[in-house]
Amino acid sequence: MASRKEPEGRPHIESVQPAAAIAGGELHIHGKTLTKEERPRVKLGDVAAPIVIGSDSLIIVRVPEAATVGELTVQNGEHASSPYTCEIGIQIADSLHPVANPAVDARGNIFTTFSGSRGQKTPVSVYRVDLNYNVKPFLSELMNATGLAIDHEGQLYVSSRNDGIVYQVTPGGQMSVYVEGMGVATGLAFDGEGNLYVGDRSGTIFKISRDRQIYVFATVEPSVAAYHLAFGQDRYLYVTGPTTSSFDVIHRVSPAGDPEVYFRGLGRPQGLAFDADGRLYVAASLGGRKGVVRIDEDREPQLFLSGPGIVGLAFTPSRSLIVATNHALFRVDVDIKGKPLP
Repeated sequence: MASRKEPEGRPHIESVQPAAAIAGGELHIHGKTLTKEERPRVKLGDVAAPIVIGSDSLIIVRVPEAATVGELTVQNGEHASSPYTCEIGIQIADSLHPVANPAVDARGNIFTTFSGSRGQKTPVSVYRVDLNYNVKPFLSELMNATGLAIDHEGQLYVSSRNDGIVYQVTPGGQMSVYVEGMGVATGLAFDGEGNLYVGDRSGTIFKISRDRQIYVFATVEPSVAAYHLAFGQDRYLYVTGPTTSSFDVIHRVSPAGDPEVYFRGLGRPQGLAFDADGRLYVAASLGGRKGVVRIDEDREPQLFLSGPGIVGLAFTPSRSLIVATNHALFRVDVDIKGKPLP
């Protein structure tokens, strides 16, 4: 969405990368005549954005907490550029503690956790955010709520890394044990046949059939944090699990349970999700830049969204992206359709 050609002496914005960000993220502004003798000024709407680096052809700015509008302008002295539109996430919930993807049901209700440290009992385990972004307690008495997933009937599943149990929860909030003995249970995902997959971060991915038979589906390298799971349109299970390396991998596991390296080169990859076109989005860093990385079907990565502390993400029926940091949720209006629920 580049601006028109600027008159002589006015700053000209050619591109902004990435095209989306949340508070604390960095935007790289490329263009011409961006600076003069005076330090340039950058605004997102009416809010000034702090400059990290500034030159005639590149300015890097940090998105301030108060920014809610993605109309970006650069001013060098008396001259200002034409606006350039990017997407800035709006915070819709805070005082949370997600450690994985939020879950979004078919109506657009969002579920997220207050996970707490290992063995910590919190007053609320899972919150529900309705379509008007009212945040209400949904579950309590569940220690270390970790992974979330929703089945085709709209029931929520929650893993506990404390007791290795996966709980089944009705839309009305009635909770029961679905399966236990899952080790350090973290990520959850359903395949197209309704089988549930559970990541035990010590190295095992379990498959739970619809009649609750338990199978060892695959084994991969142990994670220092958690496994995060998502199914692609190819019916392969995609898995991230941060290690101590800064050059981590995304695994994918065939329907027969054979793992392989799908992509290598991300820093601390965590939650992941697919859009309806088969592109993969991962909470990670790429080349030292933190945010959400998009990997296309040719396995080419690019930073899609910039922001710190991102642990998970999920698409909504309204084509927005919900981004979970380790303390808050943001809505980013990306106009992308997510992969439908199984």
